[in-house]
Amino acid sequence: MPKSNSITVAIVSQKGGSGKTTLAVNLATRAAAAKHESCVVDTDPQATAAAWSDWRGDFLPVVVTAPPARLGRTIESAKKNGVDFVVVDTPPHADAAAREAIKAADIVLIPTRPRAFDLAALEPIADLVNYAKTPAYVVLNAVPTGATKLAEDARKAARQMGLEICPVELGERADFHRSSAKGETASELAPDGKAAGEIDMLWKWLNKSLKKSKG
Repeated sequence: MPKSNSITVAIVSQKGGSGKTTLAVNLATRAAAAKHESCVVDTDPQATAAAWSDWRGDFLPVVVTAPPARLGRTIESAKKNGVDFVVVDTPPHADAAAREAIKAADIVLIPTRPRAFDLAALEPIADLVNYAKTPAYVVLNAVPTGATKLAEDARKAARQMGLEICPVELGERADFHRSSAKGETASELAPDGKAAGEIDMLWKWLNKSLKKSKG
């Protein structure tokens, strides 16, 4: 992605435990590895991304907290300070936060586990992104190994809601959980692991999608 253009990625889901924060910090760290000045804006009152940053110490990405009402100003301030890749981490069960993040974003990623209760939580997000006209993609997360039929059913359910599907899926990987507890990411904990490979593929796909939407 062109370094001269700043990018904002919103991670939204109405379901708790969908993997929003894990996705946010892994993507922002991958952006930093690609020489971007990256930042995570944590709008979740639980401040999970901010806690991860405390464990991590003085390394990119920067993590800042902001209430939804100040999201736009926080992003603009980050950009003025040289940040060119912003990832917004949002809380579950919060239409206002999701709406503000979607409005501020160049692209929206919607992580979901391929389970009925999680998929049902896609409906309100589908309404928000369809109204905002912001490019948005469902990212299947924590997909069990070998669960081909489960993943296909999840993709079908998301498409029926009018949502597009990211072609890169994230598996149920221990490296995601182990790295978060250390203030690291999967790519840092196990660079040659499957989790790291999935994040790398997601990063490359995201770059192509952003270039296409801006082109």
